[in-house]
Amino acid sequence: MKMKVAVLPSSVAGNSSCVRMHLFFTSLFPITLLMASHLVSATVSKSFKECSQFFYMQTPPAGIRGTSLKWICQKYADKLRYATLYDSSRHLPLYSAYIFKKSDGKRRMDTPWMYEPQLLSNDESSNMKALPLSEKTPPLIEDSQLVLEDYTDAVGYRRGPLNPDLHQAEPDDKSSTYTLTNIVPLITDFLETSWNPYLDIVRRRLNNFCHGKSFVVTGVTVSGAAIQRNNRDRLIIPKHLWLAYCCPQFDHNSPYEVRFMFPSYGGYALNEQAGFSVVEVPLKTLETFLRSQTDIDSDMAIFYKGCVAENPLKKKRDLTNVLV
Repeated sequence: MKMKVAVLPSSVAGNSSCVRMHLFFTSLFPITLLMASHLVSATVSKSFKECSQFFYMQTPPAGIRGTSLKWICQKYADKLRYATLYDSSRHLPLYSAYIFKKSDGKRRMDTPWMYEPQLLSNDESSNMKALPLSEKTPPLIEDSQLVLEDYTDAVGYRRGPLNPDLHQAEPDDKSSTYTLTNIVPLITDFLETSWNPYLDIVRRRLNNFCHGKSFVVTGVTVSGAAIQRNNRDRLIIPKHLWLAYCCPQFDHNSPYEVRFMFPSYGGYALNEQAGFSVVEVPLKTLETFLRSQTDIDSDMAIFYKGCVAENPLKKKRDLTNVLV
């Protein structure tokens, strides 16, 4: 399937005892669910201090606003994997920041969807847990964040990850992306024909020409549109999806057609039906575009000082001086 990407180079029923027992276990279920331990965990706080390593120069993006913001350090198998800025009032991740890992682009098909207990209460465990395999999610979870039932009537939409598993290499890193705090509702046709192929283009580009760490931030702008369930706005539909990467150490002998896309570049697209392509632009152009959107400040910046390329010759001279 051909993808559309535009590149802008420079710019119980029963007896009474059974009934009582059934009621007891029914009331106990949400408690036992929250106490169950799993490999996936996250830390929710008022900063990214515990997971600043996922940002270029340990500096998160500036100028992105929201209500009831939560700073989530996503953790899996006792290891921090990436960071998510989460708007708990809208049940919407505003961005996820991660380090790209050279990948073959394969996806995991065996990972259960997760939820974040700490969004229920600050007193909850930091361990993220798998969503229950029951017909109805306990209300304690549903009141604090999205659940799978919210997508039941979302005809034409699919769950789209901000940190995609195809940008990760290790199985555990891939598994950690399957949490609903990393997911936004995207129009199916847009996801399949524009965004996913664009993610693969970025994957191959960074695989081939980025020689060091590549810091990636993927986020959304807000439209105001929503899909309801039980007469409540549940799925907030992003207006745009955007991505930016920063690779300070890159191949300075890369082909001309990609050389100008380093050390940083970005892309954005309208989350609409067929016909809306991903537009690739320089980082400054992307930031200028985002500043015109709702809940983005005029001083919005994705990467510290715009992502500065490292000078390989200077590194060699520094190394020589150390050896001498």
